[in-house]
Amino acid sequence: MFEVLTFVYENYDAGESCPEPAHLERKLKGVGFEDDEINEALTWLKGLDSAAHPAPLQPWLIRPGKASCRIYPPHEQNHLGVEALGFICFMDAAGVLPADMREVVIDRAMAANGGPLSLEDLKIIILMVYWRFGHEPDALVLDELCDSPTERIAH
Repeated sequence: MFEVLTFVYENYDAGESCPEPAHLERKLKGVGFEDDEINEALTWLKGLDSAAHPAPLQPWLIRPGKASCRIYPPHEQNHLGVEALGFICFMDAAGVLPADMREVVIDRAMAANGGPLSLEDLKIIILMVYWRFGHEPDALVLDELCDSPTERIAH
C-alpha cells in the first residue's frame, strides 16, 4: 500500500489534479500495482479524505487546543511503536505538525495494517496528510521526511 501512496504523492497534487478513485485505480493498474495494494490504498485514501474534511458533528476529531497534551492509549502505543511515536512527538514539539493534522496522522497510521508501524511508513503517512490538507512542508521538514537518516553524514 505504501508504494501506491508514494506514487500518488509524487504524481498528483492534492485536490483537482488527483483523479477520481475509478480513474486512479485504472492508472495504478496500468503502472503495474497489484489489485490488493490498489484497493487497500484507495480505501486508505478515502479515509484520509474523510478525516481531512470531517462532518461538523464527528465526535472523534475535536480540535485540540495549543496547550492540550496528547495521551496515547495502549492500543495506539502498540500499533504505532516507539520509533513512530517518538517521531510524532518530535514533529509536534518542533511545531511543524499542528494538532489537528497530528490527529489525522494518528488516525491514518492506525488504519494501516500491521504494526508496529515503521518510521518510513509513518513518514509517508505524514506526507500524505500534508498533501491532503494542501500544505507544502517547508524545506527542513521535507528533508526530514524524505531523507534517510542512515545515509546522512555527520558534520
